[in-house]
Amino acid sequence: MAGAPKPIQPAIKGNLSVNMTLREFDNGYWYATELRAFAIEMKIPFASKFRKDQLEAAIKSRLFAKPTKVAAISATPKQGPRDVDRGLRLDLPVVHYTSNKQTKSFTEREAAKIQPGFKRASGTRYLLNRWREEQIAAGRGITYRDLVLQAIALNESKRGPLRAAYGRYINFISDYMAGNKGAAHDDAVRAWHEVKAMDTPKTYAAWARLSRRRARG
Repeated sequence: MAGAPKPIQPAIKGNLSVNMTLREFDNGYWYATELRAFAIEMKIPFASKFRKDQLEAAIKSRLFAKPTKVAAISATPKQGPRDVDRGLRLDLPVVHYTSNKQTKSFTEREAAKIQPGFKRASGTRYLLNRWREEQIAAGRGITYRDLVLQAIALNESKRGPLRAAYGRYINFISDYMAGNKGAAHDDAVRAWHEVKAMDTPKTYAAWARLSRRRARG
């Protein structure tokens, strides 16, 4: 019927496969459990310990010879007492970090001593964790003072929404709200679920482009 909106092109169906194309991988939406099981099946070392972003990078590198920069994590189980149990202080080396309320409060409290009125900007905790992992993976010894100073630096340098390479949901919601002033958060979430069902990159730009195309009929 003339004027009727075009249907959504459905997402690629099927399971992760060694025979899939890069487009099929990128335009599909894979849960961490699926990625982990697939990576283990492919015998990717330490796959059971990886985050979702690391799993995607490792699979891309293996299937498509597409190296992707992603923060590394230590695959070796941490030994000895947790840093938080040893007593957090600025000169304490970061060895067995624990991301709990006590550690987070310590970091923000010490940052406020250096920079009065310090208040952690949204998204910077994620960036700080990735920075910490990168330093340790590179063999650079850091202390909790370094963490505090980096938290302050990230607060000062971060502008706009978090742009995490694999934070598709975070990026989509931020871009949707920026592009639709006054929109309800629920609208952004509904749009995210819609783009997840599309055979398209999981970005706000792709969703907006297809939505305009459907509206034109």
